[in-house]
Amino acid sequence: MSKKVMIVDDAVFMRMMVKDILEKNEFEVVAEAENGKVAIEQYKATSPDVVTMDITMPEMNGIEALKEIRKHDPHAKIIMCSAMGQQAMVMDAIKSGAVDFIVKPFNAERVMEAIGKAMGL
Repeated sequence: MSKKVMIVDDAVFMRMMVKDILEKNEFEVVAEAENGKVAIEQYKATSPDVVTMDITMPEMNGIEALKEIRKHDPHAKIIMCSAMGQQAMVMDAIKSGAVDFIVKPFNAERVMEAIGKAMGL
């Protein structure tokens, strides 16, 4: 089974953290994006099995990108990432089709639990 992941976050440091966790667990990071607009383009270009998506980003936020990606692929598996105190945004993301959410700062076990759940592993 393929384990291709796309990481979307405007902070390079956060993308590096998630990439490190995933690669240590034998996942292939096929794309990275720094905002929602780039995420949509990258999703269409790479068709990842799962996406980690930050909520708060410049140009296009994660919830808008989630909605656009799910229009393109209704079966897209997207896990939202948020800082503490963004519960309303997290609920909006879940209603919009996110399969799970991870709270920053990231905990490696929680990241892998969310990815596993999203992929049915």
